Amino acid sequence: MQRGCDRPKGVSLRRDRNRKRSKRRSIYCPIHGCYLDSVSQKYRIYADKAGQLQQRGMGRQTALLLIGTNNTVLIPNEWLEAFWCPECQKTKWYHICKDNKANTYKVSLAPNVLWQQVTGIANPGGNPSVSEFTQRQSRIPSSKSIKDFKFEN
Repeated sequence: MQRGCDRPKGVSLRRDRNRKRSKRRSIYCPIHGCYLDSVSQKYRIYADKAGQLQQRGMGRQTALLLIGTNNTVLIPNEWLEAFWCPECQKTKWYHICKDNKANTYKVSLAPNVLWQQVTGIANPGGNPSVSEFTQRQSRIPSSKSIKDFKFEN
């Protein structure tokens, strides 16, 4: 009696089920070619200018329309992430571009320009439209501080 033939339809063997597990992402060091271990979350990249979308192959009219209707647009399949390289013994930030058709990743060191397009990251220079007083008050840990307010009787 063969087990495979008597199996009811829709019931799979255990070895078949295990093959459905997700595989490790194939992200390798561009310098050494070794596998990179992720040490951070993904920081998605957003476009706030039509030119940023045009650089990625979108037409001018479509890019202008998207930026006009939405202030920011998520750039699909691109993000910044920190990885540990066992050869370098260092953590570095990389710009990752995923090609869904070939299921491959293009890895390059993250340029400083991309950090301005990432959400969830505070601008190190601060918001230029916010006054110095407001920035200073936001850094004070206690809301009970009235050091900057002067009361006159």
